[in-house]
Amino acid sequence: MSSDKYIHSDVENRIYSYWEKNGLFKPKENSKKFSIVIPPPNVTGSLHMGHALNNSIQDLLVRYHRMNNFETLWQPGTDHAGIATQALVEKKLTLEKKDKNEIGRDKFIEKVWEWKDQYGDIIINQLKKLGCSCDWSRNAFTMDENLSKSVIKVFVDLYKKGLIYKDKKLVNWDTVLKTAISDLEVDQREVNSKIYYIRYPIDGTEEFITIATTRPETMLGDTAIAVNPKDERFKSFVGKTVTIPIVGRKIKIIEDDYADPEQGTGALKITPAHDFNDYDVGQRNNLEIINIFTEAGKINDNAPKEYVGLDRFEARKRILKELKDKEFFVKEENIKNKVPYGDRSNSIIEPYLTEQWFADAGKLSVKAKEVVNSKKTNFFPENWSKTYFQWMDNIEAWCISRQLWWGHQIPAWYGPDNKCFVATSETEAKNNAKKFYGKETTLTRDLDVLDTYRFNVTGREWSRNNVGLGTFGKDTSGYTGASGINNAQRGSLTITLLKQQ
Repeated sequence: MSSDKYIHSDVENRIYSYWEKNGLFKPKENSKKFSIVIPPPNVTGSLHMGHALNNSIQDLLVRYHRMNNFETLWQPGTDHAGIATQALVEKKLTLEKKDKNEIGRDKFIEKVWEWKDQYGDIIINQLKKLGCSCDWSRNAFTMDENLSKSVIKVFVDLYKKGLIYKDKKLVNWDTVLKTAISDLEVDQREVNSKIYYIRYPIDGTEEFITIATTRPETMLGDTAIAVNPKDERFKSFVGKTVTIPIVGRKIKIIEDDYADPEQGTGALKITPAHDFNDYDVGQRNNLEIINIFTEAGKINDNAPKEYVGLDRFEARKRILKELKDKEFFVKEENIKNKVPYGDRSNSIIEPYLTEQWFADAGKLSVKAKEVVNSKKTNFFPENWSKTYFQWMDNIEAWCISRQLWWGHQIPAWYGPDNKCFVATSETEAKNNAKKFYGKETTLTRDLDVLDTYRFNVTGREWSRNNVGLGTFGKDTSGYTGASGINNAQRGSLTITLLKQQ
């Protein structure tokens, strides 16, 4: 029975099926080539309006070039989204009254794959409903075997070149997920807070030096008091020691430019293990670094025994009470300040000293700056290049490891003396270990995985492998992408930034 009513789903499904059936999205051979490698959506649920806008623009560019007889490829795929996906699966398990530690790593990863199979399909179907003209025969996932192998190879290559290394540094630490996270995953929220003024007795005198802090619990890990070299108020105190109230440990009063005479009292307690700025002060002044927290944000054995095991915020209450009882407490004031929250766990992020893998972004940025200076890459408007160079000139090492189960596991194995063997496979690592030790040796693999923001096929490796030499059975290295990716390393890149009105 026919109807005069327009039913868009019937029309859209019929037309899209015709496009797919007749291979209209597949590249048609031509000397002129154009490609877009889709920024793979995370398999964390459904698409949002941002995806609709982004993919509509990509589709417009793809269809334009296809109509103009370019050999056109729009490469689709989805991203495993490490921490985001793991957090959602953990929440699902919690609702089922299950714990990932009880079921174990292998079983948990099986659960994540089940999640991916469900939501990955939803995302692909949504993209099709949007009318996206991707070549679906090339659909890929960032944990596909070929892509995983590529990630491992690049990691090993960069490690051999000295561009990846392991070090103990301060990182953003999520005490709920128990992992390092990137700055991009930290939400700085302005909140109503308090600042506390505390007196530290100066040894051998009847005098005190007063500091102001929003985190009194961290005094358990203090290793210095810092004052500005130009602040005359504290000149007579410099070089003297104070005894940390309720802790009993002696620390020095030092000079450092970081201390701002206009902030608080002008005197700063320095806790290198739990504040990024304090860490820098500690490095400049060769201060001891005392970590007072566990991975879960509880007080560890480096603190006085009466506080060990307490949650950091419960410890704060107890410490303030003891400071008041012993007359070290001066006053408190209501303030507004920014507090870092994890965007996945919604918990307050703790600066935490831990051993992680890092990429030397400073060395990696050299060529990135060269291509802009040489005009191989251009920004429109041009003034955005200044922002680019400001970022590149001040770039820091990237923390690329995460204490998760879901993701590309780091290809590093350790011997009984903790000697590290980075290799493309366990067999290769064991062969290298045999040469080093002179005998067969049991190795333990690094449990961490690679961060999806910093080191993943979602960036260059995603582009290189999905539109590259032979990954999909065809040499597509000649494609030049709308994002500027030319897999044969020819041509130039134009980056256009549109200012929101």
